[in-house]
Amino acid sequence: MARPSARDRILDSYEVLLIERGPLEITLDSVAAHAGVSKGGLLYHFGSKDALRDGLLERLERLTEEDLALARAAPEGVVRYYLRTAVTDVTQNLPVHRTNMATLRLVLNDPIAAEVSLRCMNWFRDLLTEHVDDPLTAELVLLVGEGLYMRTALSEDGTNSLLGRIDIIANRLDVGDQSGVEH
Repeated sequence: MARPSARDRILDSYEVLLIERGPLEITLDSVAAHAGVSKGGLLYHFGSKDALRDGLLERLERLTEEDLALARAAPEGVVRYYLRTAVTDVTQNLPVHRTNMATLRLVLNDPIAAEVSLRCMNWFRDLLTEHVDDPLTAELVLLVGEGLYMRTALSEDGTNSLLGRIDIIANRLDVGDQSGVEH
């Protein structure tokens, strides 16, 4: 596998530092050092902290779009895919999870990050609404998925138990998944 580009290493480091330290403790120097590039190298790709944030948000949108495509093609259907990945993205530390968690560290103090994060969440809401008979049930699926995601992110206890109950959770929600997949 090829080594990630300097730009990707910088974004990866920015994510790690956001998750570990939060946005207030991050400097361009600390991101450059963590990425193993000079500050000039960082500034070549990202001319400011705002440009670095914008790069992270572009990555979030791209990864969310890729995740939406996977959900649409999932053999278990959109709803079960969404609920399952709410748990597994965290435990497998997938790129979409890391980018989402890093973005969430920005959301409270950055209206642009909040706007992009909300837009990505709404893309999943729209997809769920396309595949669930009732809009309120689609909203409940979204909220349950967010709760599973948060529970898993805060504690690894019960992760396998949660994964084993995805079908039960979906059935309890009485989800009419219109993806054409029989359950």
